[in-house]
Amino acid sequence: MKKDIHAALESVFGYKSFRLDQEQIINRVLDQQDCLAIMPTGGGKSLCYQIPAIVSDGLTIVVSPLIALMNDQVAALHQVGVKAATIHSGIGQAESSSIFSDMKNGKLKLLYVSPERLMSGDFLNFLGNYNINLFAIDEAHCVSVWGNDFRPEYIKLKALKQSFPRVPVIALTATADSTTQKDILKQLGLDDAKMFLSSFERKNISVESRSGLKRIDQIIQYVKQERGNAGIVYCLSRKSTESVATKLQAKGVKASYYHAGMNSEDRNLIQRNFQNDDLQVVCATIAFGMGIDKPNIRWVIHYNMPKNIEGYYQEIGRAGRDGDPAKALLFYSWGDYLNLKKFIDEGEADRHFKKVQTAKLERMWEYANAVNCRTNFVLNYFGEYRAEGCGHCDNCLNPPKIFDGRTYAKMALSGVLRSGENISSSLLIDVLRGSFKSEITNRGLDKLKTFGVGRDIPQAHWSHYITQMVNQGIIRIDFADYSKVKSTPLTKKVLFEDLEVPLAEFAGYKKAKEKKVVKSTINLADVDKDLLSRLKSWRNALAKSKNVPAYVILPNKALEQIAAEMPTNDSQLLEISGIGQKKLENYGDEILALIG
Repeated sequence: MKKDIHAALESVFGYKSFRLDQEQIINRVLDQQDCLAIMPTGGGKSLCYQIPAIVSDGLTIVVSPLIALMNDQVAALHQVGVKAATIHSGIGQAESSSIFSDMKNGKLKLLYVSPERLMSGDFLNFLGNYNINLFAIDEAHCVSVWGNDFRPEYIKLKALKQSFPRVPVIALTATADSTTQKDILKQLGLDDAKMFLSSFERKNISVESRSGLKRIDQIIQYVKQERGNAGIVYCLSRKSTESVATKLQAKGVKASYYHAGMNSEDRNLIQRNFQNDDLQVVCATIAFGMGIDKPNIRWVIHYNMPKNIEGYYQEIGRAGRDGDPAKALLFYSWGDYLNLKKFIDEGEADRHFKKVQTAKLERMWEYANAVNCRTNFVLNYFGEYRAEGCGHCDNCLNPPKIFDGRTYAKMALSGVLRSGENISSSLLIDVLRGSFKSEITNRGLDKLKTFGVGRDIPQAHWSHYITQMVNQGIIRIDFADYSKVKSTPLTKKVLFEDLEVPLAEFAGYKKAKEKKVVKSTINLADVDKDLLSRLKSWRNALAKSKNVPAYVILPNKALEQIAAEMPTNDSQLLEISGIGQKKLENYGDEILALIG
């Protein structure tokens, strides 16, 4: 069987070796044992159940939450000669009948279904008539209330082990902290499952965090520098997606917006155009992305701070899925924090759930303001502890300069106490900078001894320093009292015992040093640009004729390798990563003809 899985990897998918824990996971499944696989986005989770399905007798059922994701995976499997199908609301009666006929005749290897369809009516009883060899539950974090995208319908999936106790179950997700990991196993009834935890580090993605001041100007400049590379801008509101897209369009960028308020036809068109490289940028809410398997997204920007690290890390993982260098830029502001906190407080969840979500939000805020290695911050959050820096985050590449901040801290703390602990952080900054805005004069805050003591320090700098003071615990934000700044047990130690307060200087937005990211295995200098252009035109036309995303035919990385190595026969084509026997049969002659 081990020989079979290696043969399938190369002949079907065109890859020479397994990555991360893929081989161990596959062997565990083939031994009829349950497992939980936590692998980064782009780490090859799908092969962990597709290869067992290919080399085994019977039918694999894949549970997936999005129609777009299921359609793309089925289309990709068809391209490599694997019989797969999906059943969802968009499937007509004739197609459903054909699928059921293939199941009955044993022709189908994988069937993709939504959790709602799987658990509806007597569908489970219906599956009892077939030789089911595996249940694969994708996006398994959806089963846990502690996950970043809890979906109640996933809870019912516990019935799988009850109805099919001898059929192995593999649960897969890209992001889950230790609490969520344990809850996934509990909710799915996987008592004896083995957990495979791959590293959460995404070495090919350089990450950066910036204050949200003038963020739209920064985004326009950033996108221009990307020179046509595909990217996503995630926004908190539907209005922001439309606003950012419009401003990018005005600068000549091929951009559009995507959110849940649009009709499905328009959303599908935007997604299809992005997948086919007809759009460079999509400005979207988090409704966009989970169903996108586009390998050549080169960057992801968060226009607003996300609500938790799980969501953030899953979203940046949509960049660089092909393993080539990619970037992630996060903008954050105190306003983002307050808006997200308001969503939690005004939600209908119980008090305990709100407390957990607030704690996750606070950790996200700490990440955005971190002055040490951001990658290690995330690794530690997910239970993967490491001390040395990553070399591909902004704090490693451009370490902030630390200075003795006691003078600034004493100014701020004095302002907090002299105001009676009755002002917000933004108003505190106005007091320190000597603003005569009406709210200050009406409340007599301009008469305080600390009024104007920090007028020489720019507003953005004060915001940067006070955030660090909050993170160090010498000031606290009282969310129950309109987010006013209050003292802590450490306040007096700073004011009267000269407690040290190390602060990172405000660095502005300097151009980062060259990133120590994973380099492409293809030397772009060796690529024949004319041949690459012909290959892309051929691929795009073929994809449109088949109504599938272009990368399903061949990803950019495979085209670049072809244009660099210029194979002259079938054997050399099979050495191209991503070309297996079926794609060689379907496209080999055409590719060789293009090479000439």
